[in-house]
Amino acid sequence: MARASGTAALAAYQDNPAGRWLAVEALHGIVDAALDRALRREHGLSVRELAALEILSTQDDDEDGHFQMRELARGLALSQSATTRLVTRLEERGMLTRYICPTDRRGVYIDVTDAGQHLLSQARPTRDTALVEVLGSLSVNRLSPLIQFIGLDDGVA
Repeated sequence: MARASGTAALAAYQDNPAGRWLAVEALHGIVDAALDRALRREHGLSVRELAALEILSTQDDDEDGHFQMRELARGLALSQSATTRLVTRLEERGMLTRYICPTDRRGVYIDVTDAGQHLLSQARPTRDTALVEVLGSLSVNRLSPLIQFIGLDDGVA
């Protein structure tokens, strides 16, 4: 049996929420893999590790400005245990520090070190270049059906 073309396959799932989700996941996977390859090659950093550094670099020094492990897990859409492993890897490389919350001994806060900030500043141009390359490699002809399919051209998000 012949397989349908990509456009025909998209049309077959157009009114199916699961189909739209799979299309978004496929595009995300392409972009994520390209970013991960570039970041690992240039900086020895995974795309999730970069995301953690990005999120943590936005915190401020106010009393409530530091992220706890559970907040980082939520921001990364990872489980608590996966986040702990990720933070441990970055901590072992000197990119992060952890400390116990002074008012709630159950809470663990995370800070980006100067070395982590330096790595982040070096990795951002690599990320941006990889994004331009991967998104630029996806022709308008290939992206248009996907954009229409997931409803972004109708203002649906």
